[in-house]
Amino acid sequence: MSPLVKEFDDYRTRMNAVILGENNLVMKRLWNLDTNTYDEGTLSKKTKEMLGLVASMVLRCDDCIKYHLGKCHELGVQTNELYEIFAVANIVGGTIVVPHTRRAAEYWEALQMT
Repeated sequence: MSPLVKEFDDYRTRMNAVILGENNLVMKRLWNLDTNTYDEGTLSKKTKEMLGLVASMVLRCDDCIKYHLGKCHELGVQTNELYEIFAVANIVGGTIVVPHTRRAAEYWEALQMT
């Protein structure tokens, strides 16, 4: 596993445990809602993750981008599909999204090493 991917996964796992360990009902419900949103439905999980990636890029959330890239990788998104996702995000979000696209491309390359 790429050190970039491992560092993100380890940090996310550790901090999620800290946050959920506080047993805050609202946070647990919010995260449950998030999980259920990306479950299979009328839209496939893959489609929902691709939508989540576009939204995360437009909102410029690097952690969210990495998370959705990881899910897209798990769900079999191909590199040519990913670059179409990047194109949509950049058209919707404008050139401010370009730096996030660079980091997303770097993270995608790291995911390919796994």
